Parts: sequence; C-alpha cells; structure tokens
Amino acid sequence: MRKEIEIAMTPKQAADPSGWKTAFAHVLRIQPGRIKYLNPLQRSVDARSSKVKVRMKAELFIDEQPIEVRKFIRKSYNDVSRKIPVIVVGAGPAGLFAALTLIENGMKPIIIERGKDVKARKFDIAQINREHIVNPDSNYCFGEGGAGTYSDGKLYTRSSKRGNISEILAMLVSHGAEEDILIDSHPHIGTDKLPAIIAALRQTILDAGGEIYFNKRISDILIQNGKVKGVEDKNGERFEAQAVILATGHSARDIYELLHSKGLALEAKSFALGVRAEHPQALIDSIQYRQSPRDIYLPAAPYSLVKQVEGRGVFSFCMCPGGIIVPAATESGQVVVNGMSNSRRNSPYANSGIVVQIDPSDIAYLSEYGPFAGLELQRRVEDACWRASGMNQSAPAQRISDFTRGVTSATLPECSYNPGIVPAPLHEILPPFVAGRLQEAFLQFDKMMKGYHTSEAVILGTESRTSSPIRIPRNADTLEHISVAGLFPCGEGAGYSGGIVSSAMDGVSCAQAVVKKYRK
Repeated sequence: MRKEIEIAMTPKQAADPSGWKTAFAHVLRIQPGRIKYLNPLQRSVDARSSKVKVRMKAELFIDEQPIEVRKFIRKSYNDVSRKIPVIVVGAGPAGLFAALTLIENGMKPIIIERGKDVKARKFDIAQINREHIVNPDSNYCFGEGGAGTYSDGKLYTRSSKRGNISEILAMLVSHGAEEDILIDSHPHIGTDKLPAIIAALRQTILDAGGEIYFNKRISDILIQNGKVKGVEDKNGERFEAQAVILATGHSARDIYELLHSKGLALEAKSFALGVRAEHPQALIDSIQYRQSPRDIYLPAAPYSLVKQVEGRGVFSFCMCPGGIIVPAATESGQVVVNGMSNSRRNSPYANSGIVVQIDPSDIAYLSEYGPFAGLELQRRVEDACWRASGMNQSAPAQRISDFTRGVTSATLPECSYNPGIVPAPLHEILPPFVAGRLQEAFLQFDKMMKGYHTSEAVILGTESRTSSPIRIPRNADTLEHISVAGLFPCGEGAGYSGGIVSSAMDGVSCAQAVVKKYRK
C-alpha cells in the first residue's frame, strides 16, 4: 500500500533519517518493519508555537516495495560536437541550464563567459575583500556560475509556473548537491559547496561536445536583415550561429548599452533598492524560536518580512541566516553589498537585504535617461556610497536605531563585512523616497518581530542589485527579441527571473524555444 502522510517531529528526530520510519510508524500505529520504503517529500520548521517542531511529509510503501526508486545519477548524453551550434552568452544558471537542455535535444551549445572559471574566480573575489580591487569581469556577479555561486546558493523560488523545479534540483543533486535540497521548504546549497557543483555541470557540457570559453566579454551582437548571425568579443573574435541565448545577468550594464546603441528595444521595469541589515544570529533565533540558545538540532533561524509603506512594498530579500555580508560591486567607483551563507550556516550573524520597491513612475525626474533611468539611480546611490566609504570597498553603515532617528552613528557594532564599515548618514545618502519608507518599515518590522529594531543591528549601503531595472522585451510565444529573429533574451539580465532556480528554468524555456525553431 502506498500512502502519503505528514507528521510533526522533534528537531532531534528530524535530524536523524535512521529514525524516520519509527516516527511515521508510531503515528500510523504499525510496526516500523512494515514500512518497506520511505521517500521524504518535504521538510519545514514549524515555529508557530513555543514548542518548535519540524513537519515532515513522506511517501510510504507499507507491506510492499515501490515499483521504481528514483536514482540521482549524472546523465550521459549523446555527442553533439557536430550538431547545430547555438551561442549562449553567460555561464550563470540560465546559461548553464540552457546549454544542458540544448544537449538533451541534440544541439551544440557554445558558452561564452566574460569572467573566469569558478576556481580562478575565487582569487579575484579575495582581492576585493583584502585589497579593495574590483576586476570588472571577475567578481561576485561575473564569472562561471553567475552571481549566486559565491553569494549563497539559495534555491527558493515562487516561480513554479515557469517550469519543473524538481528537475532543476535533481540535476543539481546528480552533480553533487545534497539530496536535502529536494525536500527542504527553503533549499540551500551554500557558497562552500556550489563551486564544485558548477564545475561538474561544466564537465558534463564539455563531455557531450559543448564548448565553453572564459575571459571573453561580448562587444557586439552580429545582426543582418533583422536576424542574429552571431557575436563578437572585445578582441574581435567572432562566433557564428543562427541563435543566440543572451543570459548575461542583472549587472551586465554594458550589454544593455550595446543593445541600445544598435537600436534594439529596451523597457524600464520595477526593481528594488535599499540596504543590507545584519543582526546577531542569536537575537533572530530568540525572536523566531522563542528560545535562547536555540536547540542544537534546529537550523539558524531565518525570517521573511514585508510591509506596504506609502504605496510601495518594503521587504526582506536574500535572507542569509548564519551568513556574512560581501562586496558585490562590478567596477571601481561603486559600493554594492550582498549576503551569503556557507552550507552549515554557522556564522554568528544573520543578514538580509531590506529593500524598497521602485516603480518607473517614482523616478520620473530621471526621464531623460529613458529606459536607463533605474540604472542611473543605481549608479548614483552606488557612487554616493563609494564616496561615503572613503573611496574604497568599505561600506557606509549605521545602526538601525540611529537610522530611524536620522542621526549618524557614533559607533558601530561588530560586522561580518570583511572590507570594513564606516559610520555614514545612510538616511541622507539614500533617495528620500527610499530612506523614508525604510525608516517606517523598520519600526513596523519590530511589531512583527519584537526586538528587530535594535541598536545591536547595523545596516550597510547599498543593496542595489536585487534585480535588473531594465527588461529586454521578447515575443511571448517564441521568446525571441521582439525585433531580432534568433536572439533569445534570458534570465535575470533580460528581466524574466530572479534567483538561481527561476533563472535556470528560464534558461530551459529559452533553449526549448530554440530547439522548436531550429532543430530540423
């Protein structure tokens, strides 16, 4: 007999898979030996009462074996080295999963990445932290694996209608991710483990006959008679194909400028901008779990906050329990911050982006920049933070309690941000329509999480790369650019996803659209 059931476990029970059958058998009032196979489906922490539980949903086979047990082994693909080539610009999740989908369908991906491979990229990231030097082609945003590789590897998405989330997760598991990501309600790989998984994905693509080129920044998209013909890199090397999947990420501003210079349509879209807030993890644990210290079998507590302030959403973004804050600038002359966690999430700090939704109508005073108005706002704030930092990668910072009062902090608490923090009036640096909403939101958040608004917490500027302020418009049916046949804008940089999983799913969709049109 097959049965699906959800039960509540103690954190200790949930942490020990060897005892799961016993826990389910107890609820069903049967002997554990009658459960021949247990397939965990979902696991989540339930902290709604004072006694924190873990809810576990599983598929059980009682008195019988399942017909088939799913195994997560790396697929072996047919050789595509002589098949129809498709250029994929960008080796982030959208580009990598587009390439894998092309291979599955008998087409040859040629991936062109402006940054370095995932291993070499680590040295440029270390240089930002230690020497405040930003390589504009290899940093936290650019390089193999994309922005998520060295900034956390969270896999949570609400975009279930865009594709098969489970297939994306299964592909990651077959390349080295823990199977826990298949059942956790907020799956997370961790910055310490994701690089090896990305390298394994690369090897699968190469083994199947795909090509990958690093350190090649695209300087031109070749178009003739309204059809794409290929791309050219900054050194004049050309790559030709009938189809180009453009998966360059939300910070590839030069690509937007290239498209605009060629007369291709771009659209302004809503985005978000704000700060990154950091609290002691023990404080967040005590608020969320109502216990201090937290149970050793419970994970570092996360939170999710959202509030409407003067008609705009103010919300937490990319929350990193047990994490650290990292520098995410993509060129000198700007300070940008982001957050990340390793797989164990064992840092003494919890951080999250706290950002304000910005609609194009909010920045009408920048209308002279056309579709680049949002990008201009990002640049102005990033530049102001750079100047406030002392013109290096130190971040301007303020205690939350001082920020809401509108005073510069005399002192700052300890912070995980490696390049360092300096006291600065973020309430003046941020645009008034952003700062004012943040000040009100922090007070409101304290009513939702008593103790959140505290002098122990610090905010850093600026969290400006939550998403792209520009969309590259595409045909809803073919997914091609509205005016160029064969050009497929894809992922976060095109304005159609946000995060690793939704970007991967959009990469799959764009590759399927290419296959539908060109494979004959």
